[in-house]
Amino acid sequence: MRRRFKSYVIEDLEIIDAGAEGKAVGKHEGKAVFVPFCVPGDIVDVQITNMSKGYMEGRVVALKKPSLHRIEPTCQHFGLCGGCKWQILDYPHQLFYKQKQVSDNFKHIGKFEYPEVLPIIGSEKQFYYRNKLEYTFSNLRWLEDEDMAQREAGIELEVRGLGFHVPGKFDKVVDVQHCFLQADPSNQIRLAVRQFAIDHSIPFYNIRSHEGVMRNLIIRTATTGELMVIVVMTELNEVTENILPFLKEKFPEITSLHYVINTKMNDTISDQEIVLYHGKPFITEKMEDLSFMISPISFYQTNSEQAYRLYSIAREFAQIGSEDIVYDLYTGTGTIANFVAREAKSVIGIEYIVSAIEDARKNSQNNDIHNTKFYAGDIKDILIPNFINKHGIPTVVITDPPRAGMHTNVIERLLEMETKRIVYVSCNPATQARDITLLSSKYKVTKVQPVDMFPHTHHVENVVLLELK
Repeated sequence: MRRRFKSYVIEDLEIIDAGAEGKAVGKHEGKAVFVPFCVPGDIVDVQITNMSKGYMEGRVVALKKPSLHRIEPTCQHFGLCGGCKWQILDYPHQLFYKQKQVSDNFKHIGKFEYPEVLPIIGSEKQFYYRNKLEYTFSNLRWLEDEDMAQREAGIELEVRGLGFHVPGKFDKVVDVQHCFLQADPSNQIRLAVRQFAIDHSIPFYNIRSHEGVMRNLIIRTATTGELMVIVVMTELNEVTENILPFLKEKFPEITSLHYVINTKMNDTISDQEIVLYHGKPFITEKMEDLSFMISPISFYQTNSEQAYRLYSIAREFAQIGSEDIVYDLYTGTGTIANFVAREAKSVIGIEYIVSAIEDARKNSQNNDIHNTKFYAGDIKDILIPNFINKHGIPTVVITDPPRAGMHTNVIERLLEMETKRIVYVSCNPATQARDITLLSSKYKVTKVQPVDMFPHTHHVENVVLLELK
């Protein structure tokens, strides 16, 4: 029978590093101690909440001495909302630990030689940098200590909320008053929709029982100034349908207004009918002289300005000439493919999601680009000898896989093709290091460039140039 774990407190623990999932790291009796909401240099008392063979997890019960790099969080919801876990760490040191994350993963996971990692490219905007946010309605929001005290004092509380999920609690939502991730009018729209639903007694969704009407609110913006709003409900009736004209009148800057009726058990809308109520069915993002259409379910990097820097680095590393055949793997909506197409002989984009490929083709057409071709399907099934013979062996491959990295069959195909250059863009340096180890039998790493796309989070993008030995 497994012994029951007994919690205890470690006093005066020094935080020495930043670790996985945004948690800080201390050391106690030879074991790593992972603690959220700390920064390197803090001295803290930590209550241990979980113990495994090689590490412990805990929570801060007392901040004994703050780090020199600790700052006051800007957001009133810090520590409750699931984002911005590094808001208490000054930005130069956020960049330091993101760069260190790349170096550490390459050192400990990768089994290949690599040059010195180039200095990370920070984001000019540390706040209001996101172009997409999705909010969740809840008929019973997360109650903070102050709320509980008011309730015990007999003060009537508004318990309905619209905001973000509390980490680890799927059915609890923080009622967000102001979010520093997306520029206004995002906050005004969220607050106006919330108040409209309250004033008209429209039931907020109960995530646990799947009852209620108001479910989600999605807001997308573009650097062009265009604005998309999607209201997700479980039904459209004589009351709820009034939300749409209300938004149209109160926020004339909305250029694309949609609604979705979702009665499923989950929040995804990609398999639902998305109804255009007002304006265009898409918004437009610009990158240099290119225009990209963004539909309600289109993928686009959520930091538009840093996306341009990221793709510029990928293009620079690729060194594309007029005779180059480029394969863009995991092409998404074809942003990178179209971004490099005018310098190449041809660009072949492959992506699993059919709707994304449709967007990629439209983006080529709208930008008068005629040397791209896009294919939908599993890359490991498409990238076979017949396909390569038809389109030509690529001289350059750009790959931007999801966090899980590339399938081993895709890596084997890259090794067989012996492409001159591979530009590997990754949002997960750990799986990137794993994949590059497999590629290192034929390729050498010649450049490594981290990019910060998401200030105040632990996430980092990394661009690597591999050249055939």
